[in-house]
Amino acid sequence: MHRFSEPATVIDTDAAPVLRMRDIAFGDAAALLAGFGLRLHRVGDGEKIPGSFWGEPEAGVIASDVYARDDTPVHSLLHEACHLIVLPPERRALVHTDASDSDIEEDATCCLQVVLAGRLPGVGSERLMADMDAWGYSFRLGSTRAWFERDADDAKAWLRAHGLPAS
Repeated sequence: MHRFSEPATVIDTDAAPVLRMRDIAFGDAAALLAGFGLRLHRVGDGEKIPGSFWGEPEAGVIASDVYARDDTPVHSLLHEACHLIVLPPERRALVHTDASDSDIEEDATCCLQVVLAGRLPGVGSERLMADMDAWGYSFRLGSTRAWFERDADDAKAWLRAHGLPAS
């Protein structure tokens, strides 16, 4: 059962209290994604982000390429990258902007982004879950943390079954 919905309105102000790409080392994010066969591209300030489903400043995806600006929220970068990571290579190659409409893949994506945040210096899973809540992600248990700790067993099982980290 799908437990997640992305915000109806994307928050695109620098006033939003979330970590942005400018707050972390771009090279750390690029190295993390490279470990999953993805390439991270820095988009210049004010430039359109290729493959952005929600529009700027949200990250964009095209095949194995992830695009972000300095004002892109870290949670957006991880979410869009994780959409690509959960896909088999033949499906990943076809992605342009919209990576999936599968409920279990969406849940696995949310779970994996929390897990990978714990591997990204300067971020961490706790901070990422707080940022997801601040941005407007909504889960039926009321918070990202409650979902991740008490309601994400199917997403974690799916990740493990596909050889991906679930914790």
